[in-house]
Amino acid sequence: MADERRDDELLAAEGEPVGAAPPRAGGVLGRVALDLTPLRESPPFRRLFFGQAISFVAGEVTWVAVPYQLYQLTHSTLDVGLLYLTTLVPLLVMPIVGGALADAFDRRRLLLVSEVGFALVSVALAVNASLGQPRVWALYLLDFVGTAVFSLGTPSMRSLLPRIVKQEQLVAANALESLYSNFAAVAGPAAGGLIIAGVGLTGTYLIDVASFTASLASIWLLPSLPAAPEADRASFRSIVEGFRFVRRQPVVLGIFLVDTNAMIFGMPMALFPAIGAHFGGGSKTVGFLFAAPYAGALIASIFSGWVGHVRRQGLGVVIAAAAWGAALVGFGYATALWFALAMLALAGAADFISAVLRSTIVLTATPDALRGRVTGIEFTQVAAAPTLGNVEAGVLASLTSLRFSIVSGGIACIAGCGLLALAIPALLRYDVKATAT
Repeated sequence: MADERRDDELLAAEGEPVGAAPPRAGGVLGRVALDLTPLRESPPFRRLFFGQAISFVAGEVTWVAVPYQLYQLTHSTLDVGLLYLTTLVPLLVMPIVGGALADAFDRRRLLLVSEVGFALVSVALAVNASLGQPRVWALYLLDFVGTAVFSLGTPSMRSLLPRIVKQEQLVAANALESLYSNFAAVAGPAAGGLIIAGVGLTGTYLIDVASFTASLASIWLLPSLPAAPEADRASFRSIVEGFRFVRRQPVVLGIFLVDTNAMIFGMPMALFPAIGAHFGGGSKTVGFLFAAPYAGALIASIFSGWVGHVRRQGLGVVIAAAAWGAALVGFGYATALWFALAMLALAGAADFISAVLRSTIVLTATPDALRGRVTGIEFTQVAAAPTLGNVEAGVLASLTSLRFSIVSGGIACIAGCGLLALAIPALLRYDVKATAT
């Protein structure tokens, strides 16, 4: 940590912005290409990157397999819908608890415990699938437990980057993590159907179990990540202190509010089945609609080198969130499927940029002793806001029309970004170079 502080002081003296990358050679292509510097310079990050990438792809396959198996057992769309309801409580509660634990204990140990727990859930899924009559209740229980374990460990994972990469490489590291998560979101479900057809449900779950070998090895090889000396003990009071910090930091609070506004008013995924029926093509079209935002984010992550040079990161979040809303307005007016998919891809690219900048601001503006709690709050917000947005979109569409729900949501998103920018001027003034100096 002393070496990291000396690096930060040197960067500040040279005028380089904290969290942003120094200039890169190679002209325009060099500036826009994905920055691989963290992979080259940080062995812990490199191991974590590949270990988590393997596990994420396999996890997306399991994400498809569980509802598929449930439908095969019950032939009820209601039962499948209730499966997703089981994840709501752990997504809202466990990141907050996990954040307090991440600040109070060694984050590497917490990650090992959560990964082992997650692997055991996949083992249980494989055992259940191998039974002559797999238990439906087990799928609900294991989905609940798996989400809880994942959510408990997420703050430790999201808050460790400043410990294993240099401060000026945080944007690049966040972009690289988004690369494998977006790739998994696109490739995992597509591969899931093929894997289930090829090796069956038991074999599919066992592949997921095997993938944890890579993720566990990458975490085991991490350096020790003990709590900061000034960290609070894990308690309800320490959790409250995390919320107080967010409330006192206008930039952190501002980016949370901007993203919440974008997700509540501009989240149309609940409408995709109906929109797919409108365009025709059945489930294939619906699949394209769900995949398009992640495909756009994946392409944006490949050409994300320029994001590391953004100084006004708060302004960047506002612009990216407004661009998300603008793309959804275009999507709402689309009369051709190709244009609708293009608008969704643009929306996904804008959301990727917003997410990278938001994660970087959280990590650089939050002291290490509070990073677990603040990243836990961030994850809860990211998980909960789209759920509310889908409810809002579905209710409004039922009262008006699909187009009105989507277009009005996009316009409300843009207007909300403007109002929040006016209400929180510190968000627009936030300059990482000034922060460094």
